[in-house]
Amino acid sequence: MKPATLAVLLERFFTQRLMSQRHVSPHTISSYRDTFRLLFAFTRQRLHKPPSRLALEEIDAPLIGAFLDDLETSRGNAVRSRNLRLTAIRSFFHYAAYEAPTHAAQIQRVLAMPSKRYARRLITFLTRPEIDALLAAPDQRTWGGRRDHAFVLLAVQTGLRVSEMTGLQRPDVSLGPGAHVRCVGKGRKERCTPLTKQTVAVLHAWMREPARRQTETLFPNARGGRLSADGVHYLMAKHTAVARHACPSLAHKRVTPHVLRHTAAMELLQARVDPSVIALWLGHESVETTHIYLDANLALKEEILAKTTPINGHPGRYQADDHLLAFLNGL
Repeated sequence: MKPATLAVLLERFFTQRLMSQRHVSPHTISSYRDTFRLLFAFTRQRLHKPPSRLALEEIDAPLIGAFLDDLETSRGNAVRSRNLRLTAIRSFFHYAAYEAPTHAAQIQRVLAMPSKRYARRLITFLTRPEIDALLAAPDQRTWGGRRDHAFVLLAVQTGLRVSEMTGLQRPDVSLGPGAHVRCVGKGRKERCTPLTKQTVAVLHAWMREPARRQTETLFPNARGGRLSADGVHYLMAKHTAVARHACPSLAHKRVTPHVLRHTAAMELLQARVDPSVIALWLGHESVETTHIYLDANLALKEEILAKTTPINGHPGRYQADDHLLAFLNGL
């Protein structure tokens, strides 16, 4: 039987492996799709061939390495973005290892390519005055302002990811006894997050608003459709610019939807909630992921320091060298 071409393998990878067998999220499909779009744009310049004419053996480890380097140098991608592109390529070659065993040596060299290490910075989160300033920024005399206020409050209180927030439907919110919001997160895992009385009151008022074009989306855009990730980033930037006037400390922070998620985690950690419970709250795959919040919590570290026995150090006093020795040392 004639071996499958690169084009056939890639089509099967998306339609059969990712969509049919693994049933991955649309977000993952989009990320992997964009990776191969970028890769084929690079190969067109390097090999002068359209993607449909490429052979599997031409996509080897040196070419992929050059592509990843180009992402950093030409496109200015961060190391994390580079590693995500490599993850998508590896996933395809794992699939190709079963479908094209004659290329096993080439495939193993690609799979052996390591991710690039990078410096991990402390996470950014908002303090309580910064949260209050951000919540006060939207103009609640307008429909959009009321939507954005409810959106920010729910995000800060629950720590939902931006994709989980924009995917919420009105039936996902229960405002009766045991008020909670239900979402499907990473790995298609469903979870419920309880709501505070203040969040319930705001959501109750928001859900009494007339729906745009009869949509069931909890936070729709002006046309009644689902808010895009770019749309949410735009709204966050707009309201953060307003909030900076009331809270100058925000001038030194880039507030993104994920910062609201970090803020929710830090609020729980500062309330002495166990990290394993925070991991369940946020939908983390492993409790180790939650340790980044322990690293960023300076107040908790200061409390730990206060419980230790101080080391008896004594301050020394500076004395200038003898002028003759200073002369000799300077020769």
